[in-house]
Amino acid sequence: MFVQEDKIFAGKVLRLHICASDGAEWLEEASEDTSVEKLKERCLKHCAHGSLEDPKSITHHKLIHAASERVLSDARTILEENIQDQDVLLLIKKRAPSPLPKMADVSAEEKKKQDQKAPDKEAILRATANLPSYNMDRAAVQTNMRDFQTELRKILVSLIEVAQKLLALNPDAVELFKKANAMLDEDEDERVDEAALRQLTEMGFPENRATKALQLNHMSVPQAMEWLIEHAEDPTIDTPLPGQAPPGAEGATAAASEAAAGASTTDEEARDELTEIFKKIRRKREFRADARAVISLMEMGFDEKEVIDALRVNNNQQNAACEWLLGDRKPSPEELDKGIDPDSPLFQAILDNPVVQLGLTNPKTLLAFEDMLENPLNSTQWMNDPETGPVMLQISRIFQTLNRT
Repeated sequence: MFVQEDKIFAGKVLRLHICASDGAEWLEEASEDTSVEKLKERCLKHCAHGSLEDPKSITHHKLIHAASERVLSDARTILEENIQDQDVLLLIKKRAPSPLPKMADVSAEEKKKQDQKAPDKEAILRATANLPSYNMDRAAVQTNMRDFQTELRKILVSLIEVAQKLLALNPDAVELFKKANAMLDEDEDERVDEAALRQLTEMGFPENRATKALQLNHMSVPQAMEWLIEHAEDPTIDTPLPGQAPPGAEGATAAASEAAAGASTTDEEARDELTEIFKKIRRKREFRADARAVISLMEMGFDEKEVIDALRVNNNQQNAACEWLLGDRKPSPEELDKGIDPDSPLFQAILDNPVVQLGLTNPKTLLAFEDMLENPLNSTQWMNDPETGPVMLQISRIFQTLNRT
């Protein structure tokens, strides 16, 4: 009896479950040494009912081992792919590759990319060659924050004048401003850190010198101690800071104020007393330059007066003051004391606001304006105050609204 050679040496025959993408299922028998490509061809013949219309259809399909989700390699055998009897294989058509673009489409796409590409320097020069040139003053370009700070100071200067006039019309004006002055005194007292003062006095420094050193050095004990040591032989070390009266003078001033209040019977005398209180409030809020910043800037060769002006303009910020001294020095110190144009839409809108109108009759608002005028860094404190915060919020909103328009 004649037997074919491939039948004699054929491997183990496996029964495989084949599932096609159209839902068809059948059993396919194949030996272990059958290649995946041959198995796939037989499966496709089963789907095509005995013949393949398109030879390329073999390469357009793939067999997947369902349990492991592996794509079987056409060049390997069933044994090499570790296919077992009764395994399930999926016959899936491969996803068709995207067609290559036509030459016309490629040209259009490249042209679109070129149109969207940013021009280089030479292209810009060619396009602007015939345009007239202008010299732009870059120093005049400022950020919105800088503009706001400058305008806010002008607004405060003008609002202080309005608040003083409104409060002077109040029959109890003298008492109101005495109250404001007392609030100012309390605020001055709170500025000295008692714990820091105690540390310095326990080291043997006099209380008045320790207080002065702490106020000049932002309540820093190490810096205050260094200042006291450096100025120990300074003849002006005991001189009070601007706006501070020497010991014993406060009682005399208070007594004089009480006597003047008792003797003031006419409107003119009351007005004079108000003027004195205004001056006293302003003296207490005079600008105090940071002593360390003054020394540092003077060591660079700048004059003391211009250093103080620079620190005043730049809110005691040493780096900003240095830039101001080296730059165009704008705004000038004189501009800081100028108010806003009373006929400007901004100032009229502020005065027309009911919250601002009510706030201007409160002495505490005047106190806040004076403080922020000389110490802009204290703005946050007054913004969080229940009495002055709403007024400052309305001013800020009005400015931002008009600034956008």
